[in-house]
Amino acid sequence: MKFPVCPADTTNVSLAASRNVDCRQQALKCLDRLPPFSPILNRLLASLARDDTSVAEMASLIEKDTVLTGNVLRLVNSALYGLKGSVTSVRHAVAILGLVKLRNLMLGLSISRLWRHIKTPAGFSAAAFNMHSVAVAILSDLLVEVVPAPYPEGAFVGGLLHDVGKLVMAIGLPHEYTLVIRMLQSSQCAWVECDRRVFGTDHAELSADVLQRWELPAPVQQAVRFHHAPELANHGKLDLAHVIQAADLLAGDLGHTMLPPGVEPVHTATRAIAALGVTDALPALLERFRAEFDVIRELFG
Repeated sequence: MKFPVCPADTTNVSLAASRNVDCRQQALKCLDRLPPFSPILNRLLASLARDDTSVAEMASLIEKDTVLTGNVLRLVNSALYGLKGSVTSVRHAVAILGLVKLRNLMLGLSISRLWRHIKTPAGFSAAAFNMHSVAVAILSDLLVEVVPAPYPEGAFVGGLLHDVGKLVMAIGLPHEYTLVIRMLQSSQCAWVECDRRVFGTDHAELSADVLQRWELPAPVQQAVRFHHAPELANHGKLDLAHVIQAADLLAGDLGHTMLPPGVEPVHTATRAIAALGVTDALPALLERFRAEFDVIRELFG
């Protein structure tokens, strides 16, 4: 099916908005350029919907991929865990790291490897995207330890993929994505507002579309879709979207941002952190974040 090219006239951005469905579909077509999911990735995705995955099953799955095996052993033997002896068994590593943490990490590593097959356009910093995504994933995972948000096991993956829509926009519609960047540089608009003016939709919606295609759990899809407007999720009650929003803003405050040089964020994390009631816990959380980030970013580098 051939989709019409989205308008990219900077003098008439409303024309682009009027054809938002076509823009959305055309952007998502870049997913067709990805290599097929590996059997391991398919099984990792399927395991998200289950709560009966065993240590032996997860270890067996990881051992089928030498890269994943190496990453698991590097992580568990890092200074982050401070173990006295060296861990050489994947099963032992799984037992130390925990099933949920390890499954989410392996899922993230497997998905991030897919994007390396596609060249990103000029103006899109793959390094900034990766570092921001990893930072938000770690911060989301740490926040759900102290915030009683529903579906906490989805925090890491939701944080990791919350902005995948930006990548899809940049690859699928590179010229229009450039317009968004220019608009960010010349106005005080938030990123999602610039998206809507050019595309008629925003990167959060597109990120949720990607997660839906990949059949990730509905609570993660919802959290990603509403991470810029968490009050719209879960009938206004506390949701994973609130956590990802706070983690997203906090990552930006820490310098892990995708904003172009010289562009200041419209919002900071102060209010979002206060709304979650974790202001007092923040110093300890940030100390843990810095330790984890230094280790995990090497795995995703």
